[in-house]
Amino acid sequence: MTKEFKDFDFKPFINKALKAMGFRKPTPVQERLIPTILKGKSVVGQSQTGSGKTHTFLLPIFQKVDPNCPAQAVITTPSRELAYQIYEAAKQIAKFAPEPIIVHNYVGGTDKQRQIEKLSHNQPQIVIGTPGRILDLIRAQALDVHEVRQFVVDEADMTLDMGFLDDTDAIASSLPQDLQMMVFSATIPEKLQPFLHKYMENPVVEVVKNQTIISDTIDNWLISTKGRDRNQIIYKLLTMGEPYLALVFTNTKERADELTDYLRSQGLKVAKIHGGLQPRERKRIMKAVQNLEYQYVVATDLAARGIDIQGVSHVINDDLPTDLEFFVHRVGRTGRNGMTGTAITLYEPNDESKIEELEKMGIKFEPKAIRNGEIVDSYDRNRRKKRKKIHEKMDPQLQGMVNKQKKKHKPGYKKKIQRAIKRDQQQKRRIAQRQARRKARKSR
Repeated sequence: MTKEFKDFDFKPFINKALKAMGFRKPTPVQERLIPTILKGKSVVGQSQTGSGKTHTFLLPIFQKVDPNCPAQAVITTPSRELAYQIYEAAKQIAKFAPEPIIVHNYVGGTDKQRQIEKLSHNQPQIVIGTPGRILDLIRAQALDVHEVRQFVVDEADMTLDMGFLDDTDAIASSLPQDLQMMVFSATIPEKLQPFLHKYMENPVVEVVKNQTIISDTIDNWLISTKGRDRNQIIYKLLTMGEPYLALVFTNTKERADELTDYLRSQGLKVAKIHGGLQPRERKRIMKAVQNLEYQYVVATDLAARGIDIQGVSHVINDDLPTDLEFFVHRVGRTGRNGMTGTAITLYEPNDESKIEELEKMGIKFEPKAIRNGEIVDSYDRNRRKKRKKIHEKMDPQLQGMVNKQKKKHKPGYKKKIQRAIKRDQQQKRRIAQRQARRKARKSR
């Protein structure tokens, strides 16, 4: 079993890059798939967010790349932010190469004509980008792909969900047939199967399941809002614990705007990331966040999948996501690489069914509350259900009295109920004792 990256026999410059990045031990998905990829086999890697998928395909690509040939690897990803992230990770490795390895990033919202002009003079060895823009460059005959030997589809399920699978299909059909294909995803939906069967013959499939849905390095807290102002609660959570970097998730762009405006009005320097921002602005903000220019970030689920913002100590869910799968992706932004993290979810009574669904998935919550400026342990939110089970065992007549008294809400009704329950219990004990005495007499 591989214990360290040096056991993979990478080229010296890759080992230097790994050392500079502080990587020593491979993650489970890296340990299981890198040897297979190095042998040239096509793979399907399924593992949850934060498992190290990016370097699982980048490292073998750099191991095989030839600095003197045009594009040899094409990597597609469904969002611009993910493309930028992979691009930055690739550049970290490329700068240690003895000969220049050109890595280019092509995404929508950028100057396509300028990219075409640059490609006429200089072709990259590694191509990273969103499916639509890469396909545009191939169709314009600007991007030379006849030497491509490796094709990576990152976050394949998200590619499907966002409607980019047709573009990805078109890219794959324009590449050479003897292609090593690598598909990485948190889930493999049924609708993705036809695409996989079309381009991959007997791929090696690795499903890497984590021991827990959420990393055990994360404290997963649940706080009831009880109708209180969520803006104020979030402000308190952000300021009472002095987080290193806090990421607050909202369900909509409008809510992200509203919450950001409120937090800024309270004097906090807050970054905002959502799909309504211009691509250049989103890129600028992401870079500023990664450079630790912000301590607080408000984002929609655009930032939940795959985007690796280093040093996130706290994740706050302003609301439960509409698609509960995103809960895991949100929380997975913290507690990465063995570091500790705290995830805090705000909820209302009508969120109960969603919380129960998450619990069925194996996610455990710790009930918490804010009291006197501190976060303290709270009560079990299921305590009423447990009481109800006890009440259901009562004598029907006594249960009726309890219900009747609850409706009346007269002064002292709780004490009356307690006395009635006590009398009922005493009466049942006396009956049991009499029956025991009769039985004893008969047995003499």
